[in-house]
Amino acid sequence: MRIKALVSASLGLALIALTALISMSAVKDLPVGIAKFVSHPALDDIERGIVDELTATVPGVRVDLQNANADMATAAQIARKFKSDKVLVAVGIATPTAQALASAIRDIPVVFSAVTDPVAAGLVSSYQGGGKNVTGTSDMTPVAAQLDLLTALKPIKRLGHVYNAGEANSVKLAELVKAYCDKKGIQLVESTVANSSEVRSAIQAIADRIDGVYLGNDNTVFSAVNAVAEVCLQKRLPLVTADPTSAETVPVLAALGFDYYQMGRATGRIVARILKGEKPGSIPTYFPDSPAEKSLVLNLDVAAKLGISPTAELIAQATSVVRNGTVERRKK
Repeated sequence: MRIKALVSASLGLALIALTALISMSAVKDLPVGIAKFVSHPALDDIERGIVDELTATVPGVRVDLQNANADMATAAQIARKFKSDKVLVAVGIATPTAQALASAIRDIPVVFSAVTDPVAAGLVSSYQGGGKNVTGTSDMTPVAAQLDLLTALKPIKRLGHVYNAGEANSVKLAELVKAYCDKKGIQLVESTVANSSEVRSAIQAIADRIDGVYLGNDNTVFSAVNAVAEVCLQKRLPLVTADPTSAETVPVLAALGFDYYQMGRATGRIVARILKGEKPGSIPTYFPDSPAEKSLVLNLDVAAKLGISPTAELIAQATSVVRNGTVERRKK
């Protein structure tokens, strides 16, 4: 009886081990390629949000993180790599990277993130539905609200705007900035760049002819946003940007825009839906609109250096306040 019991126990353990092995082998390997155009706080936060969402909700997901380092040739090379590796979904963070993926990959789902105008960028034909294999999230930034914020902090007669004329998203935002200035009677002074090494000289070229500076969500400029902030402090110019993420560490006066980590989570949810069988063409472009997906950062230290006194109401509205070198974050 004792031998039979031992044999039975051994068979039981073997069966448990076999079941565990079968269960482990049943977990699929789900490769997902994620490429960002350049490394800066906003795009890094999107990448982190996508990875966190996928690892939390999709068993077996395996991510390949790539960085184009603001180089279109590298972005194209990454797209070819994802295609060759047969990833199940290719994710492009920022317009240039998403365009490179969509151009090279036609038989694998492509999901874009932080693309200001995916229709103008040629990624989808309509916001209501994706392309044949393309869909994603937009960061169509609230330009009018951001410029209202700047002009509320200081009256502006001549506005400086630096952007990369080679980025489709930046060209679209430049049109919105011009329309705002025309409506408000503000003189617009533009300075364009082709790469991040030109950003400092671009802002220096117009600094003596303007009263304030606005930066939209331009990937090239934001990779050198420190240079813009330094020049603005030297010239005592208020700087308002569309990137709250970097505004917590870079000395800008204020920033109003999206919580890019939450945008990454939203992008990850779209990727998860596709991995579970949904077709990209049936998924409309996602536009963040909830309060939890937006942030307002106000730097009172910079305001003091510029001789600007934000109202108590504005300070109360901020989701993050920089005061005495410390970031005070508030619940949304």
